[in-house]
Amino acid sequence: MENRNEIHANTENDSVAVPAWHRDQRLTISRVGIQTARAFTAWTHRYLVPPAEAEIVLGAQTGDGTLVGVVFASGWNSDDEGTAEVFCLSTDGTPNACSALLGAARRAARAAGYRRLVARTLPGEPGTSLRAAGFRPIGQARASQGASDGADRVVWETATTGGGR
Repeated sequence: MENRNEIHANTENDSVAVPAWHRDQRLTISRVGIQTARAFTAWTHRYLVPPAEAEIVLGAQTGDGTLVGVVFASGWNSDDEGTAEVFCLSTDGTPNACSALLGAARRAARAAGYRRLVARTLPGEPGTSLRAAGFRPIGQARASQGASDGADRVVWETATTGGGR
């Protein structure tokens, strides 16, 4: 049995038992330091390498201040200066942490002047949190040459409504 922030995961069947105090608390979103976010991602994510830098770095905390998730986003690596991309999102399994972080990243991208926000998932991932945060799938992208797993990705987008960059 694995223990991460008092969330116990049974490694035999990947089931997660979430304590009642996690289900009953609201999450607070705030900026977090890049080193803290990188350490959290290295601790919680199976395959994602924590990014060295990002324009937007946010964390989700429980009422007692326990960090339960982080999101990294920056301007998209293209000629489109009006688009930001979520390129890393990791949580400890706390319910609604992904959706809360994606919504906060959307608001932060709007505040930074971006017109749209994109994210990528593996084809087998359902995108439930992305849908809850207002994203919609727009197609597939070939794996980048630096991708550690070499798998193609599903691209999702949402408008940030407002601002021009």
